[in-house]
Amino acid sequence: MSQPAKVAFLGLGVMGGPMAGHLAKAGHQITVYNRTRSKAIQWQSEHAGLHVAVANTPAAAAQQADIIFSCVGNDQDLRDVTTGSNGAFHAMAKGSLFVDHTTASAEVARDLGTQALSMGIGFLDAPVSGGQAGAINGALTVMVGGTQNDFDRVKPVAMAYSRAFTRVGDHGSGQLAKMVNQICVAGLLQGLSEGIAFGQKAGLDMKLVLDIISKGAAQSWQMENRGQTMVDDRFDFGFAVDWMRKDLGLCLQEAKKNGAVLPATALIDQFYGDIQRMGGQRWDTSSLIKRLR
Repeated sequence: MSQPAKVAFLGLGVMGGPMAGHLAKAGHQITVYNRTRSKAIQWQSEHAGLHVAVANTPAAAAQQADIIFSCVGNDQDLRDVTTGSNGAFHAMAKGSLFVDHTTASAEVARDLGTQALSMGIGFLDAPVSGGQAGAINGALTVMVGGTQNDFDRVKPVAMAYSRAFTRVGDHGSGQLAKMVNQICVAGLLQGLSEGIAFGQKAGLDMKLVLDIISKGAAQSWQMENRGQTMVDDRFDFGFAVDWMRKDLGLCLQEAKKNGAVLPATALIDQFYGDIQRMGGQRWDTSSLIKRLR
C-alpha cells in the first residue's frame, strides 16, 4: 500500500467517480472537481468521514496536490481541465504530476506531455480498460505513456484502482495501446454477435453452446461476461455505444496518419452507427447483435 498523498481527481463520471473513491478509501487526501458541481457534492457525501474536499475549478483542485488525476470525455474536455482558463496546469506546483485516464488522441497526449515538460511538471497518458465494473471493483488495466520516473512515482498510488498498471512507452503510447484494445474488442464483439445470431437461427441452445465453447479456443472476456446477456437481449452494462464510436473514430484517425489498414474496424464502426440510429446510443457495446435480429 502506498504512503498517503495529496491528490486531486478531475471528472467524476461512471469511471472517475469509483476511481476517486478508491483513492479516498486508500487513505489519500483528495480534492475532486466535476463540471456539474452537484455531482461532486454528492460524491463527497458518499465518502463522508474520509479526507475529501470539493473544488470549484480544476486549478483550485490541483493547487495543493502532488498528483492530479483526470478522467473526462474527449480531447477538448481534457484541454479544458489542463490548459483552459481555469485549467490545472496553471496551478500545479513544480515537480507535481498530472495523470490522465481519458481515452483521447495520441496527439493531445503528446502535446500536453510537451507543455508539461516546459512548465516543470509531469504528465502521463494512462487510458484504462475494464469498464464500469472494473472501476467499481478497483480492477482496471491501465496503459501508460510517459517517462519511467513519472510512472514509477504514480504506480503505488494508482494501484488503489488498478489490477495492472503498465508503462508501454513515451507520451502518446498509452493512448495508442488503448486503440489496439478497442480494435480488438470491436472485432471480438462482432464475431460473438454473428456466432450467437447464427446459433439461434439454427435452433441451438446458445447458453449451452456458449458454456461449451468458452472452454475452448473461442474463449474471451467478452464471451465470458457478455455472451449470456446477449442471448437474453440485455444491454445495460456500462460502456455505451456512443463512447465506442468516439474511440473507434480515434483509431481510424490514427490509422490514416500511420498507414495502418483497418477494414474490419471501419465496418464495425458503421455497424455501431446503425445501432445509434436504432436508438441504442446508451446500450452497451455488446448490442451489435441487435442488427442481426
